[in-house]
Amino acid sequence: MARIVVDAMGSDNHPAPDIEGAVQAAREYGVEIILVGDEIKINPILKQQDTQGLKIRLVHAPEMLTMEDKGEALVLKARARNPKNSMGVGMDLVKHGEADAFVTAGNTGAGMVTALFRLGRIRGVDRPALAPIFPTATGSCVVLDIGANPDCKPENLLQFGILGSIYAEKVRGVKNPKVGLISNGEEEGKGNELVKAATPLLKAAKLNYYGNVEGKEVIGGKVDVAVTDGFTGNVMLKTSEAVAKLIVDFIRTTIKNGNLATKIGGLLVKPALSALKKLMDPAEQGAAPMLGVNGLVFIGHGRSDAFAIKNAVRVAKEAVDVNVLDAMKHAIEESLKK
Repeated sequence: MARIVVDAMGSDNHPAPDIEGAVQAAREYGVEIILVGDEIKINPILKQQDTQGLKIRLVHAPEMLTMEDKGEALVLKARARNPKNSMGVGMDLVKHGEADAFVTAGNTGAGMVTALFRLGRIRGVDRPALAPIFPTATGSCVVLDIGANPDCKPENLLQFGILGSIYAEKVRGVKNPKVGLISNGEEEGKGNELVKAATPLLKAAKLNYYGNVEGKEVIGGKVDVAVTDGFTGNVMLKTSEAVAKLIVDFIRTTIKNGNLATKIGGLLVKPALSALKKLMDPAEQGAAPMLGVNGLVFIGHGRSDAFAIKNAVRVAKEAVDVNVLDAMKHAIEESLKK
């Protein structure tokens, strides 16, 4: 049985969505849940849940990391010998083998720094990356990095390619995943200096390297893994989310404000619109893995509801079940032998 730590103090509306989603996940996916956070705030909500027959326990952490924790203050909290915040306490459970994965909808930067100090990096990885799943015309694509590393070196993109390829194969079930390098042109030689310098490294690696891809190739499903620096990836992620919301909202408004024929047509296409909304809803995946740290860490949106938290636990369980962490360690070790 996978043991998943859920940061009960993570989401913007904590702890209710975090607790409710964790309980739902325990019931639906048969996992053991370890809730970490302020027991004074957690217990009243947890007692309202139907937890009969479920393996759920609470580990007290009186403090939490927020968007206000930055710079030196954040580092001091992240590296404290005996942390009191929910992220530090939760990741220590993973570090000491008392849990298999950590899930939070808290501050991404705080999660990144805490993971680096408490879990460390996989040997051979310079910078861990956040790797969400993008919906595509043919299925999905692992895109990394999407914000953890605004400035990257060519070697970082190579490591992202290796980590993303293993994740796509083991967790997403993609055989021999195709890896693309995000650029402003499909042709080799296009792109900035980072892209040009990373190209020979990716070509020489033991990867199914596709070549340069533009955003349209990523969304079109040409590759299963797309690597880029965190600045470009973050812009790509937020733009795609905004466009998706614009499309759904525009269609709904048009139908609502239309004539009788338009409203009737809206009823007929309602199932298709529901399917479209589900396809583009980040809550369906729940959280993005932080690949490259020496432990399984998943970070979701701050606005996560119980549905998103439940799915984040599911994604974490899938990673645990296929032992993806050891597979990534092995792949990076192999890359170091060259």
